Amino acid sequence: MSWLTEMPQMSRADMLTLRQTLDGAYRTFSRQYGDSIEAFFNPLLQFLIGFERLLLTTPWWLVLGVITALVYAASRSWKLSLGVVVALMLIGWFGMWEDTMRTMSIIMVCTLLAIAMGIPIGILMAASDRARSVITPVLDVMQTMPAFVYLIPVVMLLGIGRIPGVIAVVIYAIPPVIRLTNLGIRLVDKEVLEAATAYGVSPLQRLLGVQLPLAMPNIMAGINQTIMMALAMVVIASMIGVQGLGQPVLRSITNQYFTLGLLNGLAIVVLAIIFDRVSQAYARRAQRHMGVRDS
Repeated sequence: MSWLTEMPQMSRADMLTLRQTLDGAYRTFSRQYGDSIEAFFNPLLQFLIGFERLLLTTPWWLVLGVITALVYAASRSWKLSLGVVVALMLIGWFGMWEDTMRTMSIIMVCTLLAIAMGIPIGILMAASDRARSVITPVLDVMQTMPAFVYLIPVVMLLGIGRIPGVIAVVIYAIPPVIRLTNLGIRLVDKEVLEAATAYGVSPLQRLLGVQLPLAMPNIMAGINQTIMMALAMVVIASMIGVQGLGQPVLRSITNQYFTLGLLNGLAIVVLAIIFDRVSQAYARRAQRHMGVRDS
């Protein structure tokens, strides 16, 4: 192991100087632009607060009915809809309804943001090899970076609260929908694209009418994985003030409350299963419908 001591290394003084320089630059940036960035995200904060308040102030039976109706509309499955009703009623019976609604609100907002940003980026990657060569390493870093590291820059920039949590969750959860959108579009049969071009469709019409519908199974798989990763980030985001099921889990870790952590962890699992089953059922229905239509 003597070769390790011979390996050229940066001196501790140089390393300390580099770290101090980078930390100072980021502090200066956060002081100069932190208020502007916070003002930029203020509409999102107001929407998130309003959506969360809507779920909390609406009678539980009405929220349950709306969720069940949405689940049935997406899946056309009475068994799945009944399972959702039973699961959510058990969550309410164990006194976790409010935290579940808070978690559901932030997951839905984060998922919508990830879809709104991820699908266009995936389309760009599919349309340009140069863009793919630039974006792919960034996605690799995002997917391998420890989840806790995402909290550091957003907390330094925006402090503790909902918006830093939303940003961290979106950054952590967005790579799957980008990758699978790109993959789905690239897997579209070239003969189908040539036939569409022969009919004289424009590139936009070909994208919206041919590529995206045929890539929808892959896109839905990406959305499904994004939802799962967002739920996995909930507990970590609770460390910076994101309310919901993550905070009781974090409290149970620090105070060794086994039952509290177990019940809230199971509630997160229930939400994950609901989102997973509903998104998969919707993807299967859309694929069958598309197959019937194409035939």
